[in-house]
Amino acid sequence: MRISCLQAIYTSVFFLAFSSLGFAKEHTAVSQGAYTLTHIGRFPITNAMLTGWVVSLMVLALVRWALGGTPKLIPSRGQLVLESAVEALQNLLRPIVGASILPHALPVLIGFFVFILMHNWSGLLPGVGTFGFWDASGHLLYFFRPANSDLNTTLGLSILAMLAWAYIVLRYEGFKSFVSHLFGNKADRKEVPFLIYSFLFVVFFMVGFIECVSITFRLVSLSFRLYGNVFGGESLLATIHGIYRFILPVPFYFLEVLIGAIQALVFTLLLAVYIGLVCNHEDAH
Repeated sequence: MRISCLQAIYTSVFFLAFSSLGFAKEHTAVSQGAYTLTHIGRFPITNAMLTGWVVSLMVLALVRWALGGTPKLIPSRGQLVLESAVEALQNLLRPIVGASILPHALPVLIGFFVFILMHNWSGLLPGVGTFGFWDASGHLLYFFRPANSDLNTTLGLSILAMLAWAYIVLRYEGFKSFVSHLFGNKADRKEVPFLIYSFLFVVFFMVGFIECVSITFRLVSLSFRLYGNVFGGESLLATIHGIYRFILPVPFYFLEVLIGAIQALVFTLLLAVYIGLVCNHEDAH
């Protein structure tokens, strides 16, 4: 096991050093928006979309290969790794969303985590942000760009996350309970005097409107947080490569591996918290 860990470390260092030597990032600032490569009818195809499709297909192929086609009663090594990862996320998310809601929310949460993680790391692959064509002004329009470094992608992920949140909340909690969660009186009638309890109806009703505004701004916070971190990482790598392309960028590649994992986990945990705030009643007693 010790030798295997050392081999994995050496392989990672070699891979990142190779990527910084042979496939250096463009030595200019990273564009804030994705480049349009072509059109299908009137529908534009951008380099972020192309990278997103390619990486998604790679993830699907990797999972199928790890499972060996279909899951088996006696798991293979690849299936054991996947099951261990799922179990770890399950143990992490159970106290947040609640044991009763976890079976319904877990597939969605794992899907978001894996998708975001792989696309955060896609910017570390050799060739991403490197190969392309030159425009009239001498600027490189590269074919591949990390999908999450495009605000359109992160905004789309946020919209899907909030739609999934709304479905789970309304499906398993109910509309009446959800409205009561937003605007209902949270005070205990037995512990609060009648006048104060009646006044709290007005207070919590107004707080409900503030909560509605907060729910709306979750789209902004989720999308801009993910976009800002991934785009900032791409800009950092481009800047470091512009200073010196040999060896120096390697530590920053490891930093981006860590940041990519943290941001995928943060997005997933925030969605789990949003679900748990409404559906998790296990600590109410």
